[in-house]
Amino acid sequence: MNANDILESSISAVNLSLMVSYIPDLETKGKVEFICRCNTNKAPIRFLISCLLAKIDRPSVDIRKPYTEIDGDDTYSGRYYDEGYVESFVAKYKLPCNATTAFLTPAFRNIDRLLTPGLVLVGKPREVYNNTLNLLDQVYKGHIDPANLLKEILRFLLVIKAENEGRMLQLIADLKQSDDVLPLSSEQIVILLYQHLNCKNSSRLPVLIVAAAYFSVNDLIGERVLPLKSHNAADSQTGSIGDIEIVLVNEEKIVTCYEMKDKRVTINDINNALSKISKLGDKIDNYIFVTTDIIESEVTEYAKSIYDQAGVEIIILDCLGFAKHFLHFFHRRRAKFIDTYQEIVLNEPNSSVGQSLKEAFLILRKQAESN
Repeated sequence: MNANDILESSISAVNLSLMVSYIPDLETKGKVEFICRCNTNKAPIRFLISCLLAKIDRPSVDIRKPYTEIDGDDTYSGRYYDEGYVESFVAKYKLPCNATTAFLTPAFRNIDRLLTPGLVLVGKPREVYNNTLNLLDQVYKGHIDPANLLKEILRFLLVIKAENEGRMLQLIADLKQSDDVLPLSSEQIVILLYQHLNCKNSSRLPVLIVAAAYFSVNDLIGERVLPLKSHNAADSQTGSIGDIEIVLVNEEKIVTCYEMKDKRVTINDINNALSKISKLGDKIDNYIFVTTDIIESEVTEYAKSIYDQAGVEIIILDCLGFAKHFLHFFHRRRAKFIDTYQEIVLNEPNSSVGQSLKEAFLILRKQAESN
């Protein structure tokens, strides 16, 4: 049985009954649940799954040595199992844990020491790392069967996934009960967006705001948005020149590009954009920065000067200012805009828009419509 088969057989067994625990010891079970339910740090979940998978696949390895830099013949590459098997498995079943490898997070990067209880790993909360090291130690000592621990982790992840989906369905159902109320005004929608942007881990939202604007009026303006790239992928990896690329209907030539910033736009940002634009075969018409921070006058003036030099208009817009102007300009499409925004927010992977951020929007919208 190869590593893929181990994962598939494990989740198949768990799916037969989510109520059956594979860990009889309540203290150990509590540690597993704490790790799986830790909303602020999902890396230890993938780390544990990868280490357990390696131990089941190669029983001779020391589960506490998931780095080839550690001395001994019983080491292994946890990152190999993480990226080679766990990553696609997590994506396939949409499990509530990190979408990217745990071995590149600060706590688990470049370790050359045995992972034993008491080792201080840099990260918060401390308890999630202490529990992780303790579980590795228990497997090493033979107190916990690695196959049962893997199934218990998968069981909790599936339970949490079902809980999340249940809450989402209920929140959406609550919204549908108010379908007959007067649509939110443009100003009310701007306030709703402001509240959502002020939630934690909201850096992806400006991209979705601009995308929703285009999606809601593309039949009117003759322009469309190219498929959005992953939130975690760099432009150099995707080949894109920004976060949102706009083309004319029935054409593929990019005419407008948006780049989102959750900090101040600098002159260096503009120069980097010019460098990317210069490598395009076809020149774009305009390059738009959208920021959630203040816009400095000297940077605005520098952006204005680019048009005469490069023939490309560069402008810096405030995110909420963009939304406000759009909603008033296309006032009769405001309901379609907010419905579209909700749809793409809910459809985003949890790695870019977390479960709590999705729920927050539905709660905020319900409150706005109730008021």
